[in-house]
Amino acid sequence: MSALPSPAPAPGLWQRALRHRSLAIGAALTALLLAAAALSLVWTPWPPYDMAMDAVLQPPGARHWLGTDAYGRDVASLLLVGARSSILVGVIAVGIGLALGVALGLLAAARGGWVEEAVMRLADFTFAFPALLLAIMLAAVFGPGIVTAIVAIGIFYVPTFARVTRASARAVWARDFILAARACGKGPWRITVEHVLPNIASVLIVQATIQFALAILAEAALSYLGLGTQPPQPSWGRMLAEAQTLMFQAPLLAVWPGAAIALAVLGLNLLGDGLRDLLDPRLAKER
Repeated sequence: MSALPSPAPAPGLWQRALRHRSLAIGAALTALLLAAAALSLVWTPWPPYDMAMDAVLQPPGARHWLGTDAYGRDVASLLLVGARSSILVGVIAVGIGLALGVALGLLAAARGGWVEEAVMRLADFTFAFPALLLAIMLAAVFGPGIVTAIVAIGIFYVPTFARVTRASARAVWARDFILAARACGKGPWRITVEHVLPNIASVLIVQATIQFALAILAEAALSYLGLGTQPPQPSWGRMLAEAQTLMFQAPLLAVWPGAAIALAVLGLNLLGDGLRDLLDPRLAKER
C-alpha cells in the first residue's frame, strides 16, 4: 500500500511577498521615491535654487532633461528636492498622529468606561477640523510654512489612529490569552505593552503606510494653496500652482509634478494594500 503524499509546506512570508504583484509594484515605486529624496541630498543635475533668465521655459533636452520653469530653474532638480520635502512632511506628520493616536487608542481600550467615551468624543471633535481648515487657522496665527503643514496634518491623523487602535485593541482584549494574563496577575498596562500592542502592530504599520500616502497628497494641496512649503524650498504642490498660469506655453510644467505626486501616492497605497494582505493571518493561506 503506497504512502499518502505529504502536504506541501505553506509558503513563507518572503515567498508570499514575492508572489504579491501589488506589493512588489508598490515597494518599487516607494523605493524610487526614497531614492530620489536620498539622491537630492548629494546630487542634482543643476543647482535647484539657481535661476537663469536666459534659459526660461526651455523644453526637455540633453542639457535640461525635463526642461526649465518660468525662472530658468531645472525641473528635474526641483522634482528631486521636492521629493525630500514630501517625505519630511509625511514622516513627521504620520509620526505625530501615530504616537498620540496609538496612545489614546490603547488608553481607551484598556480603561473603558468614561475614559473610552471621553477619548472617542475627543476624536469626533477633532474630525470636525480637517487638515486644510487647521492649516488655515495655524497660518493665521503663526504664518504659512512647512511646520504649519506638518502640525495640521499630524493633528488631523490623531483621531484616525486612535479609532483604529481602539477597535483593534478591543478585539485583542476579548481573547482568551488576555484572560490568562490577568489570571497570572498582570496589570492592564503590562498586558497592553506585552500582549495588545504586539498583536496590533501589523494593523498600525499598514495604516501608517496608507496615511503616509495621504500626507504627501495633503502637503501638495497645502503647498498649492500657499499654506505649506514656502519659497525658495521646492515643493511639488507649489510647482503645480506656478505651472497653472503657463498651461498653454509650457504644459509639461504641470505634468511632471502631477505625475510625481500620482506615482508616490499610488506606490504607497499599493504597498499598504499589499502589506495588509501579507500580514493578515486570514489571508496568509491564500497567498
